[in-house]
Amino acid sequence: MKTVQNLLETFGDIDIYLFDQLLKGTYSNCDTVLDAGCGTGRNLMYFLKNGYQVYGIDSSADAIAQLQVSAEQFSATVGKDRFQVSQVENMPFENEKFDLVISSAVLHFAESLKHFEAMLEEMWRVLKPGGYFFCRLSSDIGIESSVHFIGNGRYIIPDGSERFLVNQEMLIRMTNKLGAALHEPLKTTNVQNMRSMTTWCIKK
Repeated sequence: MKTVQNLLETFGDIDIYLFDQLLKGTYSNCDTVLDAGCGTGRNLMYFLKNGYQVYGIDSSADAIAQLQVSAEQFSATVGKDRFQVSQVENMPFENEKFDLVISSAVLHFAESLKHFEAMLEEMWRVLKPGGYFFCRLSSDIGIESSVHFIGNGRYIIPDGSERFLVNQEMLIRMTNKLGAALHEPLKTTNVQNMRSMTTWCIKK
C-alpha cells in the first residue's frame, strides 16, 4: 500500500503510456517540456516535481488557473506565464523551444483534416531537432466496422462520442511527411469494442 502511495505521490494521475516512456528513460535528457492541451496538468506533475522546465497550454481558462496554482506548490520559480490559455494550432512559443511535446487525448478533437494538420504542424514547429513527440489519440484500429463516418474525418464511435479518427496508414504517412522517425511501434488499446486509443511516439 505504501508503494502505491509513493507512486501516486511521484507520478500523480499520469497517462500510463507516458509513464512507460519515463520508466524506459526515453526522456532522461529532455529539459524543456510542453503539454499542448494540458488540462489541469495531470501529465505534468512528475516533471514539475523533478525540476524540468515545464510549460502548458489549454483552451480552458479554468484549467490553466488550476494548473498555475498546482505548479506554485512545487516551485516558487515557476512563473504563471509558463501556463497559458491558447489554441494548439496557434501557440505563443518560438520555433524549436522544447525537448518533449506531449499531446494526450487532444488531436482527436480536430474539426477536420486541415485542423488536425494545423495542430500537428504547430506542435512540430516548437519541438527541437532530436526532440520527442508523445501522442495519444483515438483511432479506428480494431473497430473499423463499428464506427460511423459523419464527414471531415470525424466519426461516431461505439461509445457514442464524436471523434476525428486516424488509422495506422495515416500515422505512418504523417510520420514520413514530418521527416520524423518512430522510436516505438504504434500501440493501440481497444477498450472493450467501445473505442480505440493509439500511442504514437516519434522523434524529430
